[in-house]
Amino acid sequence: MFRPLSLFVGLRYTRAKRRNHFISFISLVSMLGIALGVAALITVISVMNGFEKELRERILGMVAHATVAGVGEGLADWPQALRAASAEKPVIGAAPYIEREGMVQGARVSGAMIRGVLPELETAVSDISKNVKEG
Repeated sequence: MFRPLSLFVGLRYTRAKRRNHFISFISLVSMLGIALGVAALITVISVMNGFEKELRERILGMVAHATVAGVGEGLADWPQALRAASAEKPVIGAAPYIEREGMVQGARVSGAMIRGVLPELETAVSDISKNVKEG
């Protein structure tokens, strides 16, 4: 009966004759090495997938999926834009914000983006209230 070449070679070297134990030992070590490598690869891929999912949830939890901005200095009639955005069927939540550049000074000076939000509306679009402690 016809056997595939890879199966033939694999069976020949795993079932070596008694006089050639060295080939059996090498075959066993090779198979164990491949099995250990595959197990390590599966473990690393699983950890990275979990890390990617957690990272995505944390980033998207803090930043809105979409932003509507006005030309120039923002939206003049932002309450109307908020109502219009909230009225759309796929929109789960909407909240206004204002963002400006600033400086933070401690041991050294650093640039910062300062974001002002309405806390009662911000909970609909981000998880920031879960991560920021008052006081």
